[in-house]
Amino acid sequence: MSGTAPDIVQVKRLRSVQEFRERLAALGIAEQLGVDDVVEPTGPLAAPFTFCDGSAGERSVGNRFTVLPMEGWDGGTDGSPTELVRRRWRRFGESGAKLVWGGEAVAVTHDGRANPRQLVIDGTTVEQLATLRSELVDAHVDAHGSDGLVVGLQLTHSGRWSRPYGESTPRLAYRHPVLDARVADDAVVLTDDDLDALVTRFADAAVLAADAGFDFVDVKHCHGYLLHELLGAVDRRGSYGGPFEHRTAFVRRAVGLIRNRVPGLIVGVRLSAYDFVPYEPGPDGVGVPAVGARDATRYVFGGDASGNGVDLAGAHRFFELCSELGIGLVCVTAGSPYYNPHIQRPAFFPPSDGYTAPEDPLIGAARMIAATAELARAHSDIAVVGSGYSYLQQWLPNAAQHTVRTGGVTSVGIGRGMLSYPRLVADVLAGRPLQPALLCRTFSDCTTAPRNGLVSGCYPLDDFYKDSPERIELAAIKKATRRRTRR
Repeated sequence: MSGTAPDIVQVKRLRSVQEFRERLAALGIAEQLGVDDVVEPTGPLAAPFTFCDGSAGERSVGNRFTVLPMEGWDGGTDGSPTELVRRRWRRFGESGAKLVWGGEAVAVTHDGRANPRQLVIDGTTVEQLATLRSELVDAHVDAHGSDGLVVGLQLTHSGRWSRPYGESTPRLAYRHPVLDARVADDAVVLTDDDLDALVTRFADAAVLAADAGFDFVDVKHCHGYLLHELLGAVDRRGSYGGPFEHRTAFVRRAVGLIRNRVPGLIVGVRLSAYDFVPYEPGPDGVGVPAVGARDATRYVFGGDASGNGVDLAGAHRFFELCSELGIGLVCVTAGSPYYNPHIQRPAFFPPSDGYTAPEDPLIGAARMIAATAELARAHSDIAVVGSGYSYLQQWLPNAAQHTVRTGGVTSVGIGRGMLSYPRLVADVLAGRPLQPALLCRTFSDCTTAPRNGLVSGCYPLDDFYKDSPERIELAAIKKATRRRTRR
């Protein structure tokens, strides 16, 4: 097994819209990823939109930008927000984006955390989460006014990737021929009774989120975490596996309980609409399908028969289910940061435990934007939030405007880019030039740092982290990683 390093041109070297288009054409993705010549401050990106929730009714969002959720690595060990978390959320509020998709993933149980410093929602943390939301809202109102601001909370259980106390403590939906080897040997397959209890726990968390003032909750189905893994549980027996209706039983039951207990709360879903087989570094560090990946293709939700291509039939069925459940807000993403990050989080620089991208990352971004556009155009009753835009860097606004203008997405989500340059949104909507020194260049330090025990943050570009003692430690970790890689 070997990988060949692809020809990659860094986006920052594409100096004009024409150069960017020429690169897209050279990669064969110009039809998937369009860009406008000029971004209009009062144009499509500034326009409000409405969506309808089957229980809570119609809501209006003030512009076409969304703050995407990320996994936090800097909360308290008890699951509560720290000052680092509060700083990040205030910056999200200052960004100017009118839809905030939860700020970050919040676990519904302590044993469902992906790291020991992830936020948890329960009776002991709900008041602090309410304060966290209030600080975000206050920062937004001070900078941009209150009209059209909608703030949600992403509810999650990490399932296979649970590491609540630092060590792998996996809770599986099913046995996987490749991924089982990447977690602890004593991995537990959750029973139907376990999942029934978790359905109730998601509903309990939704009630608390409503009490804390959040406008909506996301019942998270993405990135390899538990509910996403259930979508691929084709061999699982019982109520939560096998046919599509069983693999989606969790969301059906959770939404039903939430509607019954808090009918005024909006429910959204973030969905990995497609996936590939697991990847691993080849001999030269370039990502290749993992050993045994051929045996894993049947478990890939949204993948084709090769395990390395897109088939959106399952995602279309899931969108139809969302319509049936009255869910009017869906955020589209793909894959998993744990086993195929090049399709989920296109980056020029891989994290310390990752692999070099096997394709120009623009291909990964274009793939996600095109898949989102297909789903958005086919399901016009649902407001669709897109992902994958941070890698576009200085051409993000041009691509965002084009995609919104042509009906390929309702709102443009920004994740990693918010860590380095949250006010990009405000600058775009005010017609100000972008600040190149703050644009996320996908250095992946925001992943490398926490995976080595440091707090999350943008160490290369955010002065707050750039000047921290952790940056020196991070530099040493990266240097040691490069030495090991060269051996």
